[in-house]
Amino acid sequence: MAVGKDDVEIIKPRTDKRQYRRLVLKNSLQVLLISDPDADKCAASMNVSVGAFCDPVGLEGLAHFLEHMLFYASEKYPVEDSYLKYISEHGGMANAFTSSEHTNYYFDVNPDSFEEALDRFAQFFIKPLMSADATMREIKAVDSENQKNLLSDVWRLNQLRKHLSSEDHPYHKFSTGNWETLEVRPKAKGLDTRHELIKFYNEHYSSNLMHLVVYSKESVDKIQGLVENKFQDIRNTDRNLFRFPGQPCTSEHLQILARAVPIKQGHKLRIGWPITPSVHHYKEAPGRYISHLIGHESEGSLFYILKTLGWATSLAAGEGDWTLDYSFFEVTVDLTDSGHEHMQDVVGLLFKYINLLRQSGASKWIFDELSAVCEVTFHYQDKVPPIDYVVTVATYMETYPPQDWLVGKSLPSNFSPEIIQMTLNELSPKTVRIFWESKQFEGKTDMVEPWYGTTYSIEKIDESIIQDWILSAPEENLHLPAPNVFIPTDLSLKDAQEAKFPVLLRKSSYSTLWYKPDAMFSTPKAFVKIYFNCPHASSSPESEVLTDIFTRLLLDYLNEYAYYAQVAGLDYGINHTESGFEVTVVGYNHKLRILLETIFQKIAQFKVKPDRFSVIKEMVTKEYHNNKFLQPYQLAMYYCSLILQDQTWPWMEELEVLPHLEAEDLAKFVPMMLSRTFLECYIAGNIESNEAGSIIQYTEDVFFKGSNPICQPLFPSQHLTNRVVKLEKGKNYVYSNQGLNPSDENSCLVHYIQVHRDDFLMNVKLQLLALIAKQPAFHQLRTVEQLGYITALLQRNDFGIHGVQFIIQSSVKGPKYIDLRVESFLQMFESKLYEMTSDQFKNNVNALIDMKLEKHKNLKEESGFYWREISDGTLKFDRREAEVAALKQLTQQELIDFFNENIKAGAPRKKTLCVRVYGSLHAPELKEETSESAEPHIVHIDDIFSFRRSQPLYGSFKGGFVQMKL
Repeated sequence: MAVGKDDVEIIKPRTDKRQYRRLVLKNSLQVLLISDPDADKCAASMNVSVGAFCDPVGLEGLAHFLEHMLFYASEKYPVEDSYLKYISEHGGMANAFTSSEHTNYYFDVNPDSFEEALDRFAQFFIKPLMSADATMREIKAVDSENQKNLLSDVWRLNQLRKHLSSEDHPYHKFSTGNWETLEVRPKAKGLDTRHELIKFYNEHYSSNLMHLVVYSKESVDKIQGLVENKFQDIRNTDRNLFRFPGQPCTSEHLQILARAVPIKQGHKLRIGWPITPSVHHYKEAPGRYISHLIGHESEGSLFYILKTLGWATSLAAGEGDWTLDYSFFEVTVDLTDSGHEHMQDVVGLLFKYINLLRQSGASKWIFDELSAVCEVTFHYQDKVPPIDYVVTVATYMETYPPQDWLVGKSLPSNFSPEIIQMTLNELSPKTVRIFWESKQFEGKTDMVEPWYGTTYSIEKIDESIIQDWILSAPEENLHLPAPNVFIPTDLSLKDAQEAKFPVLLRKSSYSTLWYKPDAMFSTPKAFVKIYFNCPHASSSPESEVLTDIFTRLLLDYLNEYAYYAQVAGLDYGINHTESGFEVTVVGYNHKLRILLETIFQKIAQFKVKPDRFSVIKEMVTKEYHNNKFLQPYQLAMYYCSLILQDQTWPWMEELEVLPHLEAEDLAKFVPMMLSRTFLECYIAGNIESNEAGSIIQYTEDVFFKGSNPICQPLFPSQHLTNRVVKLEKGKNYVYSNQGLNPSDENSCLVHYIQVHRDDFLMNVKLQLLALIAKQPAFHQLRTVEQLGYITALLQRNDFGIHGVQFIIQSSVKGPKYIDLRVESFLQMFESKLYEMTSDQFKNNVNALIDMKLEKHKNLKEESGFYWREISDGTLKFDRREAEVAALKQLTQQELIDFFNENIKAGAPRKKTLCVRVYGSLHAPELKEETSESAEPHIVHIDDIFSFRRSQPLYGSFKGGFVQMKL
């Protein structure tokens, strides 16, 4: 029973057709119901106002561990992992996260399975089971999760900032948990972790501290009945909200400069201050106003000056960690080598800019402009998947009054110069905390952060030191931004012709244009992608690197102008691709063309500025170097792509050529690269066909016309395609290598099974098999065997060549052992497949059909789907409908035959590629593996490129040949 429905009107976007209802159950659980008749997925999120700050002393990570344990089983559904199994088999996904003051659990699922999924979910909070055996296994999973974070700079530096705070404040704590905090230390004190876990749950989890969002296609009345029935049994112990008043930082932790040694190359500067949380003034939005200006990138901004001086490559500003009781405002700057040498000047310039903001006072026109942008953004926001929506709204419910549950802090509306000034005054040299990260501090630090082992040193910096830095900083013309010309004023919708799929609107020797008007999303937005297919862009490692630098320089040149467009909701990108580069612009259509034409002019008139070339080259060099610190699973997937995808260059070779490349090399290269080009174009959204055609006509005029054209069309022989290595049937290829980071103990296996070239019937067999096997694989290899936190079974598609891959990262076992466990799982799964009833088979087929019929949520998502068909050359725009038709014809026996032929252990047609990356813990096993004698069906790959050259390739879909059945 609901105690009450509120008559508070919940503010929603003008374009939002969904219905909302707030209710409070008799156990004080606050609920928001969302009815969306168009929903293809139903979702729910429970936000519990209990987080890591509630961890008992000596049991760090207990709240996070509890989050893991609630997934296992409940009194009503006692079979272990049956919740995740149910969700997965019915087209959904589930997850959770723990933050400082709350824990959020969420899932989505196909609509016809929502009621049972919701019932299973509710049991988390009614009567969960936490068996002793599961407790021990899941401590290992938490430890494995922590292991993957140990060499991540984001995690390491975040913990250092927490470490340098008051030990009496929970902000200081380590919140993930590991084997030491959840097993070794409690045991030494005579504590039983499972007993403590149950005690923590009983003492902290109470319905009055919970906020639930339920999203369904049913009416709000029907959802209300469902929620009352399922959630009224959650216990209400009337707990007070856990609050942790007081500031994390005492005077000892302010006015400090901490030098820290990161894992990766690069220099970073984080300047932070404790401030009054902006959430208390969310309508006045002081934090948003200040971050908008300090983080601005237009001419005269702090970043523009730092960039012009060659000192910074990026700058971000805004509130970082915050609760209702404290907040930190942070400015993060990525420094160049030169910027690192001028750290004091960078800090001095930041304070100069803050002083400028203080002296000029809060500006009404800037606030009004910001408010106008926020208003358009809110009212014309894209629909997002329900699972993302419910999580956002559930976290807002804890903080904001009911009328603002959908808005949060996204609509600043009250201009208050006093409140803005108050926050500006808090950004003072008296309370500053500076964290300076660089490899150059190696050997010069004298302290170690205990949880991650980050080495650091601390120096006190008083106000007079900062004043000296301000005085000695260079005299630069810092000023406020100009009015934003990109804010859209025409938000009208064009008359759209009905077009179910993209149509080929025009075709010439210069370009093809695919076009799809929007008849579905009814938003004043458009999507434009122009792919410059340039054969010279990828003919060698040198040309690949030069193309990369060229695209980054273009973005660099555009930045201070196009930043205004980004602020106004017009996103753009210029990305280096396999054989050229692509320009993408997406957002409000009103002023999209102005931005697009500016980008094309920049490309057409491209000149190399030697100073900017040096900065970008330095940045690219560090990025390539930092590939050595990829997680083992990322490295294994990279090797897999390098082996399978023909004509790809390894980053090691690109890193080798980088030092020798100079500005004049790029100046010679770009005209040659552009000299032969073909444009593949896709335009969609609130844009008429004549307008789309005229954009491409303009583009052709810029690049291909005139007395001395920049580009010539490609010769027929120059159309490059992406080809994929065709593995031999019955063979198991193995590529083994040592991890590149000697400090990383984790190993990884990618076990890839190549199956077929794009074909509707084969596709659905593979997809159905992956859907059925996904959860059993996770359950067996992660939950039961605890091989590693990162354990996944995923489909893989390389330019239309389909397969399936197991990805497992582990510090407990080496890749060869894990490979045997994957084979063993496949043997076990075989019997599960045979035991499947015809009803179970039908349910799985229907779940996959529902997933396929899911509508695109927004223009960007839809455009991504169609662009993939265009870029792969498959052009099967009706893929989903055709695959649904194939699924409806599929029999259980056909699926079993498909498994037996292509997937099962020892299948005669099976084509396997195993990539094994050995971490430091398992390095000796690699030596043993290389000395073993090979079995007849196993092919060891010693040299990737010799192997690639010796293998046949699949035909490309861009080859222009009629597709043939395999």
